[in-house]
Amino acid sequence: MAIPFFTGRITDWILQDKAAPSFTRNIWLMSILTIASTLLEFAGDGAYSTAMGSMHSRVHGEVFQAVLRQETGFFLQNSAGSITSRVTDDTSKVCESISEKLNLLLWYLGRGLCLLAFMCWGSLHLTVITLVTLPLLFLLPRKLGKVYQSLAAKVQESLAESTQVAIEALSAMPTVRSFANEDGEAQKFRQKLEEMKTLNKKEALAYVAEVWTTSISGMLLKVGILYVGGQLVIRGAVSSGNLVSFVLYQLQFTRAVEVLLSVYPSMQKAVGSSEKIFEYLDRTPCSPPSGLLAPLNMEGLVEFQDVSFAYPNRPEDPVLRGVTFTLHPGKVTALVGPNGSGKSTVAALLQNLFQPTGGRVLLDGQPLARYEHRYLHQQVASVAQEPLLFGRSFRENIAYGLTWNPTTEDITAVAMESGAHDFISRLPQGYDTEVGETGNQLSGGQRQAVALARALIRKPRLLILDDATSALDADNQLRVRRLLYESPQRASRAVLLITQQLGLAERADHILFLKEGAVCEQGTHLQLMELGGCYRAMVEAPEAPSD
Repeated sequence: MAIPFFTGRITDWILQDKAAPSFTRNIWLMSILTIASTLLEFAGDGAYSTAMGSMHSRVHGEVFQAVLRQETGFFLQNSAGSITSRVTDDTSKVCESISEKLNLLLWYLGRGLCLLAFMCWGSLHLTVITLVTLPLLFLLPRKLGKVYQSLAAKVQESLAESTQVAIEALSAMPTVRSFANEDGEAQKFRQKLEEMKTLNKKEALAYVAEVWTTSISGMLLKVGILYVGGQLVIRGAVSSGNLVSFVLYQLQFTRAVEVLLSVYPSMQKAVGSSEKIFEYLDRTPCSPPSGLLAPLNMEGLVEFQDVSFAYPNRPEDPVLRGVTFTLHPGKVTALVGPNGSGKSTVAALLQNLFQPTGGRVLLDGQPLARYEHRYLHQQVASVAQEPLLFGRSFRENIAYGLTWNPTTEDITAVAMESGAHDFISRLPQGYDTEVGETGNQLSGGQRQAVALARALIRKPRLLILDDATSALDADNQLRVRRLLYESPQRASRAVLLITQQLGLAERADHILFLKEGAVCEQGTHLQLMELGGCYRAMVEAPEAPSD
């Protein structure tokens, strides 16, 4: 901001034929100020960028960590897309606005105030004229700008509609061809393009009008300032140099106001995004906090005591009604029943993913919530029907979540138990092979085998198999049978076998039949067959014919 001042002084010296030494001295002073300003700006930008980079990482990390702390019901009530949008897009918008928009806002606010002070010092009369005409300078172009933005949005909507017509036609070509409607689809697409063409013309006219009004209003202000300033110079109210300085300051001041008007809405938008972020950061999970119980020795006795449950997003629809049973160490308990009877909900409660709405779930006589989070999930392991793997190596997936680093021998041993070693060992990179996103490079049976190995490596006291053998081939199903009923480690763990394959449940020590959220029958296979109830009806039901 010193340059316009010295430019005015130089103008006066030239017009008044000042001495050359004074001219040279001030040129050197202006150069020194320019270099100093550049160095200070470089240092300031470096410090600011470093601080903002650190802040970006911290905010992203804290928002994601806040989401991970929430109870399981939170993820049922909010879609993964919505949560991801807040963690990534909204957080990025806030950080970008803070690092860029706030920087511009503060920079041009301070700059504008300083420029206004210089303008008042140069000519109060010209400053008043500038301030009075500023609303006229920006009001009409901003109104036209809103019209242009509205038309631009309509053009995008029209483009999306025409694209949708094309996508629908191309994705359903057999149907289009079977009804001989190729010309009809082409006509519909052309109709959408004509609508977009009309909007494009209006958008172009609005753009031209906005640019023209901005240019002409700015030019009129400059001409007015020069005219009034020229009159003041003629009367001797201001010097020629002061007029030159004022015009240069006025151009910078107008630019500063323009930037402030454009940046302020972006800051308002960032405030809206930050409110969504702080909803997550300030949200207190509905589940009880992790307990501190972590005994050195655990027996593994599990008790369901009159447990009732309804999901948070459907509180009026109970899934479990007064369920009571006990899982004993060294015993295999099979949980069977029709689809929708609540079997997977039992598995979720045993993992402390949800809290019962009634009754208690005890592990060695203590409620699950009293155990330390990591300790509990070291002792309780589950394998689902459709297990999710991570886009990492087999080795990382099997060792996922462990607090210790397993050896290659440990990983290989559990993979052999689960049946995963055979196909992993045939791969060129073996256990270092990437499984693909969510394990999409593996078959369903291979994912189940890897997930079973991931559970076994923890040496859990409670192993939950939630229809976890449905996709295994005959050899691996036989291997799982031996794991359940003949493994040397059987005595150290309780097993809950949730399955639709009743042949796998026949050898279970105890069978629970769950129907409409309640245990209606229980006993051994022979006892339930003699009872002649729901279990026997399911066993004797004919299998649905395959295609």
